[in-house]
Amino acid sequence: MAAKKGTVPFSGTKEQEEALMKVIAELKDEKGALMPILQKAQDIYGYLPIEVQKMISDETGIPLEKIYGVATFYSQFTLSPKGKYKISVCLGTACYVKGSGDIYNALMEKLGIVGGECTPDGKFSLDACRCVGACGLAPVMMINDEVYGRLTVDDIDGILAKYE
Repeated sequence: MAAKKGTVPFSGTKEQEEALMKVIAELKDEKGALMPILQKAQDIYGYLPIEVQKMISDETGIPLEKIYGVATFYSQFTLSPKGKYKISVCLGTACYVKGSGDIYNALMEKLGIVGGECTPDGKFSLDACRCVGACGLAPVMMINDEVYGRLTVDDIDGILAKYE
């Protein structure tokens, strides 16, 4: 089955799998072990693809449905890989009324992905957020920890060029 557009095929290494198995062996008999196992699994792989969730299920005996439910309920977990450069566009009220929706749409078009996806080369991922606490700079986007404010659609190419 071909990967859907905007997804990167799972490509875990033997070292990652060994690290995950070690974590599971250390934690699986503790009460409430699922959250720490998922956190460490995400640290190891960078995200929680279904293949990793299945390994956790097989090793712990916790049903895959429960693991998936926890992984999708908590915002700290992601089921898709993030790019080297994580772009987050604020769609909170102050930013949105000043045009962040247009910036978000332009980024989707330019990168060829939708929100929550990663470019096939693994360079950029795009997400929306509700507030970065920089309302005075609206509209705002962040690339990793760098904040860009008072943006227009015309600023996007120049900003992305810094990360090429």
